[in-house]
Amino acid sequence: MSSLAERISFWCEKIEKNNIWRQKECFNLIPSENTPSLLVKLAEISDPSGRYAEHRTMKGQEIYFYQGTDFIREVELEAKKQLCQYFGCTDVELRPISGQMANEVVFKGLVKFVNRNRPAGQPFRRLRMVMNNDLNKGGHLSSQPMGALFNLVEEDPATGKEKVVNIPVRQDNPYKADLDRLASMLKEYRPELVIFGKSMFLYPEPVKFVYDLVKDWPDRPVLMYDMAHVLGLYGAFQSPFEEGADLVTGSTHKTFFGTQRGVIAGNFPENSPFKQLWTDIQGRAFPGSTSNHHLGTLLGLLLSAYEMNEFKEAYQTQVKKNAKAFARYLKEAGIPVEGEEADGFTETHQVLIRVKKFGVGQEIARRLEDNNILTNYQALPDDTTFLESSGIRMGVQEMTRFGMKEKDFEILAGLIADVVIRNKKVKEEVRRYRQNFLEMQYCLPEKQAVELASKLLLSILPSKEVGMLMAENLVKKAKELAD
Repeated sequence: MSSLAERISFWCEKIEKNNIWRQKECFNLIPSENTPSLLVKLAEISDPSGRYAEHRTMKGQEIYFYQGTDFIREVELEAKKQLCQYFGCTDVELRPISGQMANEVVFKGLVKFVNRNRPAGQPFRRLRMVMNNDLNKGGHLSSQPMGALFNLVEEDPATGKEKVVNIPVRQDNPYKADLDRLASMLKEYRPELVIFGKSMFLYPEPVKFVYDLVKDWPDRPVLMYDMAHVLGLYGAFQSPFEEGADLVTGSTHKTFFGTQRGVIAGNFPENSPFKQLWTDIQGRAFPGSTSNHHLGTLLGLLLSAYEMNEFKEAYQTQVKKNAKAFARYLKEAGIPVEGEEADGFTETHQVLIRVKKFGVGQEIARRLEDNNILTNYQALPDDTTFLESSGIRMGVQEMTRFGMKEKDFEILAGLIADVVIRNKKVKEEVRRYRQNFLEMQYCLPEKQAVELASKLLLSILPSKEVGMLMAENLVKKAKELAD
């Protein structure tokens, strides 16, 4: 059996190779991913990592159940402040550690809320009816009965299926809602919860349209927007709270370039009929769903929230420009692009291509990966099964952060066409082209970040001598960058 040092060394070498491949040799176009900045990454491994800071409101006070938590309490309060500023909302709950958990917390909180007037001794009821986006039309898995809605929606006795209806889509463009049918379905089904948001996402959701229809109902539905994929485009793409949404959930590591966590944002002024719902959601966050809510990634989220608030407009503008340019260049290169050309094919970071005439989506995605272009295969709305996907789903957000502009995507689109249409081997050409896009944008300049990183490393490492050695290497690198 190999020694501990040999086993660890083996994996450290593999980690190093993977880091270099993913960060310096590949174009990452997976729309649900991003790379945090250097300082955000270092925050993740700082002392709060592995600590506990359980807390809840008791008798009007926020009570913490561990000592040594004053620092992380400041972090959580400041992160809430920064994210309330980002969303323009009244409330933020940060304890969910994923977008899926954020959704589940909301659903559980809503079940508690609808049972608030339940007579003593009567069993809790589930949600009577939910409206969401069809999974086969791009809807989020976490918003389905097989996902976070599991066991939280009533069943139809006649069919044995959950009482969930889907937002209807247009026949001529399945990526947009059919508003006429949507209006009639709302009247017919009168859901208690409407869930907007998708994972295959090109156009805004009909939030204002629905709000205007239901706002005067005696018991109107809660309007929730799962913005996981477009959280980092809040405001530039769509502003759900301004359109009447009550809740926004999402992951904080896709277009929002933070750590891997979840967030729930609420807009509940004091006179809101759903003010109690927010209290129920907080109770389902803790103690209902989490204990340790990953304090290292919470610290990283704070730093990324500062970055996002500072560079929001420039980053969001470039992402949208890049996505439209990328779609146009792919079309010019001979690859069918989903969406309407008159709309520029997309209003988000995502670009969808149809590859059926060149092969099955899974095979095309693997072919692209073999050439250092990372995407994910996707079942398009007219596909019968995900196992024979016709589409490839791509996002420009990460490569935008590494400095790509509109014209840069023309070359990348040509390389993708070489792989998809002509089955050419372009791995070395891709690797060389990626060398033009290695410095991260929309954060502190590299030199300044490295200087701060050296100090953080000194504070993290237990041995002063080892810390000094690593810090000296980082300072050396900072000086090289300055020269």
